[in-house]
Amino acid sequence: MTFERKPGVYLCGGCGIAEAVDMDAVEKVATDEFKMTICKRHEFLCGEDGRKLIADDLAAGGVNQPIIAACSPRVMTDKFTFDGAQVVRANLREQVAWAMAAGEQTTTMAASDNVRMAITQAMKITPPEPYVEGEFSRRLLVVGGTLEGLTAALEGARTGYDVLLVEASDRLGGLFAGFAKVSPERPPYRDPEDNPVPGLIAAVEADPRITVLTGTTIARTEGQPGQFDVALSAGATERVGAMVVATGARPYDPSRLGHLGYGSGPDIVTNFELESRLAAGAVTRANGQPVKTIAFLQCAGSRDPDHLPYCSSFCCSASIRHAIQLSDADPDVQAFIIFDELRTPGTAEEFYRAAQEKGVIFMKGRPKEVDGGSMTVTYDDLLLGQEVPLQGLDMIVLATGMVPNSTDPDRPAVEINDEQAVYTRNDINPVAPIPVAGYRDGVAAPEGFGYPEIGLGEGAPLLNLQYRQGPHIPVLADGFSDSHYICFPYESRRTGIYPCGTLRRPMDVGEAMEDATGATLKAIQSIRQVSEGGSVHPRVGDLSFPKVGYDACTKCRRCTVECPFGAIDEDEKDFPIINPTRCRRCGTCMGACPVRTISFDNYSVEMLTSMIKAVEVPDEFHEVGAVPRVLIMACENDAYPAIDMSGLARQRLSAHVRIIPVRCLGSVSLLCVSDALSKGYDGVIMMGCKSGDEYQCHFVKGSAMAQERMSKVGETLKSMMLEEERVQTYEVAISDSATVAKRVNDFVAHIESIGLNPFKGF
Repeated sequence: MTFERKPGVYLCGGCGIAEAVDMDAVEKVATDEFKMTICKRHEFLCGEDGRKLIADDLAAGGVNQPIIAACSPRVMTDKFTFDGAQVVRANLREQVAWAMAAGEQTTTMAASDNVRMAITQAMKITPPEPYVEGEFSRRLLVVGGTLEGLTAALEGARTGYDVLLVEASDRLGGLFAGFAKVSPERPPYRDPEDNPVPGLIAAVEADPRITVLTGTTIARTEGQPGQFDVALSAGATERVGAMVVATGARPYDPSRLGHLGYGSGPDIVTNFELESRLAAGAVTRANGQPVKTIAFLQCAGSRDPDHLPYCSSFCCSASIRHAIQLSDADPDVQAFIIFDELRTPGTAEEFYRAAQEKGVIFMKGRPKEVDGGSMTVTYDDLLLGQEVPLQGLDMIVLATGMVPNSTDPDRPAVEINDEQAVYTRNDINPVAPIPVAGYRDGVAAPEGFGYPEIGLGEGAPLLNLQYRQGPHIPVLADGFSDSHYICFPYESRRTGIYPCGTLRRPMDVGEAMEDATGATLKAIQSIRQVSEGGSVHPRVGDLSFPKVGYDACTKCRRCTVECPFGAIDEDEKDFPIINPTRCRRCGTCMGACPVRTISFDNYSVEMLTSMIKAVEVPDEFHEVGAVPRVLIMACENDAYPAIDMSGLARQRLSAHVRIIPVRCLGSVSLLCVSDALSKGYDGVIMMGCKSGDEYQCHFVKGSAMAQERMSKVGETLKSMMLEEERVQTYEVAISDSATVAKRVNDFVAHIESIGLNPFKGF
């Protein structure tokens, strides 16, 4: 359907804009340069009269693209959202009036350029047509009958969704099923509580909305959110809308803890083995004698680079609970807890105090030697500064940690070979190349791609995803399912698939149940969003999705490899296939495409380059003379709001910069940089989110991919006979608002010191 473009420009003078900017000059940009037939000014556009001004034009049919030049596009979205209209915003407040000197000609020039870019943007976009093809399922799949899986199934059913719960073993409950008690989750947080797992199992089995399949694994998963087709080991294929992966964790292998005495005596046990004895009702020594003295050794394998480098989180409270349970059963029991750092955050602090009151002795130290024959623990007491032996103990408990079940250890891993491998960048994606047998035979690695060092280890994939990027859910270095710890902790890099609980990070029972609830709600949100054609976090509700011009596609495969979310597969002719509901709308594929043939209805390389070229770049013949022009391509999630907040704090920003918000730095093509320099810009700043393992990039790896691309910009600059320092990539968190203006101003000053771009005026 052809879109009839009807733009209208609305200029706001409120919040100090009219005092800082020559509004007559800005209006002439719209009416004289761009021949806008509708250009109106108002002193308070977000007020009732201002909104009515726009709404009346929309209702009359004269406008369907209101271009609102006022405050930042990040604010007043509720005020400036109009049904049936494609709204474009120009930032005249936070990044001009509040950041630049009032009344200066250069400030008005900045405002004028922002209007130029907004009008140009409107000319290059159309309202997106959502993907709503085919039948969308509202059924929820929960993988794993663990504590978390049971919780997720019940929460989904209570919300009104049908749930399919699949468990590989012949029983439900997972790691926590055998616990006699759990750490307290209710006030006053001082006594062990009953294990909730039996009650959860009974509730799940009685709920008519939940179908439970035990002894069942997933043989193959195809499709996308709303349209996942899952083949089960029993032979059936089920269509589901979204998945919660709750395969949980397993205890760390204690046979590797010989240095802590495991295996040297029958009365040296792990916390999980003690858990089983407590559940059985009696804890005795191997010879049947009662346990009167017991020592708990914390961090048994955890926080150890030779074993588990991370804190297993639940171990401290578990040892406290065990000591209390034993003391409650027999007040004569003397329990010692030897710790390096005891971690009992939040409500667990009361639990710690309760153990002290019951006579449990806490000793800060590190075990030096454990003798299973004499049942002696010798430890370095960090308070006394000397070695202290605990002799004649009845039992020694090693507080071992947990390992995530990110693969199925009971099934053989798929063998990796060069002809059936999915390739990823060594320095960008921590997921090992995984073969997809019979799916992508003969795949060659694009230039610059190869095998990374970190892999998933042994074991078959949980979901057997038939994705170009492999069958596994991406994981972090320690095997926990990948998620963004700040912005979307329940989401994996596979849209519509939500790991939770101890699969995501070590946690106790209460945390795991809460985590499962959050993941379930995100899965339900995904089902609802994709059925309406909208994206999930972080561009929630965005109806656009990437479209490929196959006539220009070179089959280079960079889009399929670089997509952070595995949203793009390939057909039998090696052309990319977009799975729209997997897409998070970051535009990384667009930035990766060397021939600019991937675009969105409302976002494209052509749109960006046209906005870049719309800016006035003064040369020596201009009335203000040749002055610097610095382009900032700023990520809309961190960098752009950081600049806004800088303006809110009235920090001075150079009037020579022009800022274009981008969905993600990964969406920016090198061609945008070369076009800017050819236009006469003197410098370019690529400003994106933090990257790295503890990333803040809202699109996971977009910022890192942009840095990889920009590392090659030096070749472009050399070919143009320009200095390499004219293009810089800055990592900016939203919390960097206090320093972002200074970094920009320092860059502008450096550009002035090395001289202006000789391409000005050409």
